[in-house]
Amino acid sequence: MSADYYETLGVPRDATPEQIKKAYRKLAMKYHPDVADAPDAADRFKEIGEAYEVLHDPSKRSMYDRGGDPMGGGFGGGAGSYGFSGGGFDFSNLVDAMFGQQASRGPRSRVRRGQDALVRLTLTLAEAAFGITKPLKVDTAVVCPRCGGTGANEGSEPITCTTCHGAGDVTQVQRSFLGEIRTSQPCPSCRGYGTIIPNPCGECSGEGRVRSHRTINVKIPAGVATGNRVHLVSQGEVGPGGGPAGDLYVELNVTAHSVFKRNGDNLEVVLKVPMTAAALGTHVTLDTLEAERDDQDADAAHVEVEIPAGTQSGTRLSVPGRGIPRLRGDGRGELGVTLLVQTPTKLDDEQRELLRQLAAAREETRPEVSVNRHGKGVFSWLKENFT
Repeated sequence: MSADYYETLGVPRDATPEQIKKAYRKLAMKYHPDVADAPDAADRFKEIGEAYEVLHDPSKRSMYDRGGDPMGGGFGGGAGSYGFSGGGFDFSNLVDAMFGQQASRGPRSRVRRGQDALVRLTLTLAEAAFGITKPLKVDTAVVCPRCGGTGANEGSEPITCTTCHGAGDVTQVQRSFLGEIRTSQPCPSCRGYGTIIPNPCGECSGEGRVRSHRTINVKIPAGVATGNRVHLVSQGEVGPGGGPAGDLYVELNVTAHSVFKRNGDNLEVVLKVPMTAAALGTHVTLDTLEAERDDQDADAAHVEVEIPAGTQSGTRLSVPGRGIPRLRGDGRGELGVTLLVQTPTKLDDEQRELLRQLAAAREETRPEVSVNRHGKGVFSWLKENFT
């Protein structure tokens, strides 16, 4: 024996594969011809590579430990039979030792999870406020009804690819000054699946899924708003090969209401009040948002609003508990009623005379002019005169 591989790598005879790989990595980087200045670096690198080639392979190492010749040409085969010029050294050993073994990808499965999908659903304000279960039509991928997701016609099954022999990838070998460099890539014949469908389904062309329209019922919770999303698990697109469906996200859009305006959990409404009613005080029956839903309590469809005498235009009255149900939490917001006092614009002679008498009785025949004499800011002046 012209060489002791264990001595070459500097490891004991009972060294573990990890110790062998670690020693080889250290020495290979030290004596690599591209980085080492020593004149015998190339020879040392060949010896290190030969030692690793034997010791990292369990069968070759076993033969070597028994005194056999694992290289088939003597332990001291020389550079001609084992080295850079002979092509016997696999450069992938160095790459594997330094960066971890490059394992084969293996055949990839035809069955994969489908993508998530996003659709939009429009709601009325009443639907958003009180919740609803609403049908939604979606255009999505479903399992092929003809092949059941297998991608093959009835009676046909996938066969092993003759190009990669079921491995799913193929290896290309390139020669370099360091020896052979092996790279792997997906098989071009089977696209990495390892199998080929010789008689694909005519409905889905071997995909295992088809596009289709379907209707699902979406349960909308009470209190949602524009931009909220409802997450429906496994209601998205079915994956290739009939794989599990992705998730479906339903983004909500609430249309504007003709009477009510939403402000967070509150509802706001503007009520026009005649000048006389605002002066004398009255009560008004308002239709609420519940009046638009048949599934709501009939008694909640109306609310009585008391308007105090002398109410000024712009006054806001609050009705607690008649706003939007809170999406996260209990209770509801309030109903805000803003009063808009209307001055009559068309009067007959009798009405005009009555107003003249009222103005005379109240000594309001001439308007009072309020002047800002103290140089106060406009907002302070308004507050002082109109609050």
